[in-house]
Amino acid sequence: MKKIFLFSLLLCCIQASAQSIKIYPSNWWVGMKNPNLQLLLHTATDITDSIAITYPGVTVHKIAVLENKHYATIDLTIAPNAQPGILQIQFIKKKKINRIPFELLAKSNDDGKTRVQGVRSADLVYLIMPDRFSNGDTTNDRVKGMRDEICDRSNMYARHGGDLKGIQNHLDYFTALGVTSLWLTPVIENDMALTDEGGTKRSTYHGYAFTDHYNIDKRFGGNKAYKALIDEMHNKGLKIIQDAVYNHVGASHWFAVDPPMHDWFNQWPEYTQTSYKDQPLLDPYASAIDKKISNEGWFTRFMPDLNQKNPVVSNFLIQHAIWCTELFGIDGWRVDTYFYSNPEFLNRINDALLAEFPSLTVFGEAWVQTVTNSAYFCENNIDVPFKHNLQGVTDFPLHFSMLDAVNQSFGWADGVNKLYATLGQDILYKNPYRNAIFLDNHDLDRIYSVVGEDDNKLKTVIAWLLTLRGIPQLYYGTEILMKNFKNPSDAKVREDFPGGWQEDAVNKFNAPGRTDKENEMFNYIQKLATYRRQSSALTNGKLMQYLPADGVYVYFRYDDKQTIAVISNTNKEAKSIDATRFEERIAGFVSAKNIITGEEIHSMLFSVPANTTWVLELE
Repeated sequence: MKKIFLFSLLLCCIQASAQSIKIYPSNWWVGMKNPNLQLLLHTATDITDSIAITYPGVTVHKIAVLENKHYATIDLTIAPNAQPGILQIQFIKKKKINRIPFELLAKSNDDGKTRVQGVRSADLVYLIMPDRFSNGDTTNDRVKGMRDEICDRSNMYARHGGDLKGIQNHLDYFTALGVTSLWLTPVIENDMALTDEGGTKRSTYHGYAFTDHYNIDKRFGGNKAYKALIDEMHNKGLKIIQDAVYNHVGASHWFAVDPPMHDWFNQWPEYTQTSYKDQPLLDPYASAIDKKISNEGWFTRFMPDLNQKNPVVSNFLIQHAIWCTELFGIDGWRVDTYFYSNPEFLNRINDALLAEFPSLTVFGEAWVQTVTNSAYFCENNIDVPFKHNLQGVTDFPLHFSMLDAVNQSFGWADGVNKLYATLGQDILYKNPYRNAIFLDNHDLDRIYSVVGEDDNKLKTVIAWLLTLRGIPQLYYGTEILMKNFKNPSDAKVREDFPGGWQEDAVNKFNAPGRTDKENEMFNYIQKLATYRRQSSALTNGKLMQYLPADGVYVYFRYDDKQTIAVISNTNKEAKSIDATRFEERIAGFVSAKNIITGEEIHSMLFSVPANTTWVLELE
């Protein structure tokens, strides 16, 4: 120990003040596969004291004060034989020693078993915007001292008071619906003042403007409430997906207010906004400036763009992702604004997460138009100079094709032919089953409005969602026919779940509070989702599709135990089907049972009603 202390002093002949020092990460673990750790220290005054660390099994390699002398980094290694305990970071000045405790915990033995399990194609993900779902604790609606203390449900741009306790109160609802995983839009602190967007004052209730990575927002209940929610979810067999934002932070983040280095954020001579275009990033003919603007331009003025080429920035982000995963037991990550981040950094953080947590799932938001562009940003079979290592993406091309398939009239390249053609390009993905597939989300028009509030069309796209390859994601409220377009803003597709607040006139968490139509849709999703959970063909089986004919699209999911047929008639009139065309897949079967109605088909010739999709189990 004496040797470690002396070595530390030699390395840290740095003068620093230990007054009100903050340390990030806020704690760490022994037994991690990567023994290296970089601590970031922050104080309001220049660091002028000597710094030392003494702890058995911990070796300090480098201590450096950063360009902004309010910050220092400590690079250390935690040996495999190091034990859990309290490490003391010592600040020494004129023989006076101030000690800051830093806790080393034991890594969980349940990772990959009951927590950090990963999210797979066997799961059904339910996407929730916490502020808009349910208010389980009214005492945190307004938190004194935060920049935004407004809670006003009559204002669609303000916070409404939904929180983590509200979600925890409804875990049985998700299980009853057939959901296995929850994806929450960001829960990390957004201590931002109201932003001015087009002359309208708006809160950052959506969560995408972080102001302190190591705090869950107090208005959601804080770190304690998040841990309690996830622990109970895991006890009930539910998984959690956390929403990551690597590209930017809120303008009120402590390191945006007091940047550690001049290049902590991407720098421009004047404010430069991203083009929001992904094409220059893979275009072999793209100009360097177009690539730079796509990748390094700021998302908005109030969300500074992080420079992940700065090694301290990238270390901070990587360690935070590992910290969250281990502390809370995160099963999967959805990465926001994926292609806007530095590609080398993205590969590095994905490698670091999977090295520590091999069962973990990571998929990224790649809001692109084509399968080629979508596949480029994840593991793929494309011969390109740079290869991304992301497991899967949010499958926007499949999303667009499902909407066209249900809304467009059948044609040579229209209607269900678009869905068929999009799936036919899966050869570009290394594993398309790891893509998240969806009908809508918090950034899109709600699916019930998109299909013209046509219940049969909604059932058709729900059937596709729950029977095609990939990880299906359902947006909160779809099951009770919540609707709206993004007009005049995203807030219209992020309305409160009826019944999530005590003062609500109706409670749609329960059948008596729902209309007959709402119950019919809820029951349809519930029945298909529940069946899907025990169906080996639908969760992990292969996919075979047949060329659409006369507006009818047929595909099969199958394995050596089970075969499921999905037949979609997208026409305005009934269509006759001759099943002998599908002999390759149905040979040996003598009948088929409708999963929803229970009706059986015993003939090779049958008729499918207009605008109807059947999901059939072959017998």
